[in-house]
Amino acid sequence: MATYDTLGATYSRTRQTDPRIAAQIHAALGNVTDVINVGAGAGSYEPPQTVLAVEPSHVMIAQRPPGSAPAVRACAERLPLRDNAADAVMALLTVHHWSDLAAGIAELRRVARHRIVILTWDQQIFRERFWLVREYLPQVAAFDDTRATPIDRLATLLGGAHEEPLHVPHDCRDGFGAAYWRRPHAYLDPQVRAGSSMLAQTPEDALAPGLARLNDDLATGRWHRRHADLLGLDSVDVGYRLLVADA
Repeated sequence: MATYDTLGATYSRTRQTDPRIAAQIHAALGNVTDVINVGAGAGSYEPPQTVLAVEPSHVMIAQRPPGSAPAVRACAERLPLRDNAADAVMALLTVHHWSDLAAGIAELRRVARHRIVILTWDQQIFRERFWLVREYLPQVAAFDDTRATPIDRLATLLGGAHEEPLHVPHDCRDGFGAAYWRRPHAYLDPQVRAGSSMLAQTPEDALAPGLARLNDDLATGRWHRRHADLLGLDSVDVGYRLLVADA
């Protein structure tokens, strides 16, 4: 069973495409004629040039909206595609779920004619800058330590890559891990947590003490006093990175 057959049942409710993030991803893809989306999920950020989505979870494929590119159920480590199948391949917030990272990256390089774009995060920066894992949920940071790949290793596997910071807007529409950095009450919502793998894959009993402290700090105003500097910011850099590699 694919991870997201259980994890992604309500994904499309909280993980909508954010247009500002989409613009940066599409700019990174460049002027390409066709794109393959690997680890495609429900299809967020697929540009009009997308010709195929590759996704192991039938639950995620079922949530792709009408008119999306066709999808094939397969894994990144064994892409059912010929060599040089498309101008560009993208893999967004997915490499941390792969069972064999080196094999998956090798497959991206085999299939892409010109460009590979990966969205991931720098775990050290994330730990240091994101208040939720730093102050309330260190268990989540510890879990991510086991699956996050250092940026320099990814760049090496890609044969070299340009790194771009991806800033998270304060009203981000896509509910990934740090999307609600200026909307802390959202993390108390089970549906929001279900849409973020770092929270959904950490046991609820491990999250409960930290979430209780967050709830209390919000009720008393401690969170807002402690993080007053965040309240006037439009976006933050908490470690999300685009890696752009020429094939």
